[in-house]
Amino acid sequence: MSEQHPDSPGPGSEAPAEAGRERPQSGPVARKGPATGRVLWEWMRVIAFVVTLFVVIRVFVVEAFKIPTASMEGTLLVGDFLLVNKLAYGTTIPGLGLHVPGIREPARGDVVVFHPPHEPEKNYVKRLVGLPGDTLEMRDKVLIVNGVALDEPYVQHLDRSGADAIHPRMQWQQGHLIAGTRAERGRRRLRRASRDNWGPLVVPEGRYFMLGDNRDNSEDSRYFGFVSRDAIRGRPWFVYYSFEPSDSLPLSWLRSIRWSRLGHAIR
Repeated sequence: MSEQHPDSPGPGSEAPAEAGRERPQSGPVARKGPATGRVLWEWMRVIAFVVTLFVVIRVFVVEAFKIPTASMEGTLLVGDFLLVNKLAYGTTIPGLGLHVPGIREPARGDVVVFHPPHEPEKNYVKRLVGLPGDTLEMRDKVLIVNGVALDEPYVQHLDRSGADAIHPRMQWQQGHLIAGTRAERGRRRLRRASRDNWGPLVVPEGRYFMLGDNRDNSEDSRYFGFVSRDAIRGRPWFVYYSFEPSDSLPLSWLRSIRWSRLGHAIR
């Protein structure tokens, strides 16, 4: 008789399947794709991140502004679009009232964006000329700070008529004239403040005095008064877009680009 190995299959028996090999399944196998809910969740996360990043940058870092008037003519033009550095002087967190400190304090000569006291919902762009404690006055268009005429190469005087302008909104200055003898105070009160001749005034603590570079055509602190520290929003960084506005040219914002001003640093 032939001897059969105990591990070998007998006649008619089925050989065991090799280790690790699965038997083929009959019929097609359905492939499952990513769940729709998971895809939507991932998109929502991406969108939330982008929106949060945008808000953080806009609140704490930079914000875009457009120049609508000629009050800073020579330095900024109508149709300029600016990126404003909000880290320069610090900012306030909306809704919480918490102040985030800036890199430095506003300095004389800075171009700044601020909320004016008479229209706190708007943004103005002017040059800071008066710090807290400064004595300011103007004589025949010349700005005098602490008794010294200020050298202002950025200033333009476009009104060549020689006439001075008196505006009733400038009479707020009467309550801020510096102290002196009774005769001096009397003479100052009789002399009405005008566009080109006003002061001397002392800037109060925590307040600043702003003037436009286009001195003959600027609504600034001469008319609306001092600007509080917490109303200063930031410092313009550079011009990222600029065009020549035109009512007669369709799509002037696209067809009249001032290429030479793109990337222009503001000083």
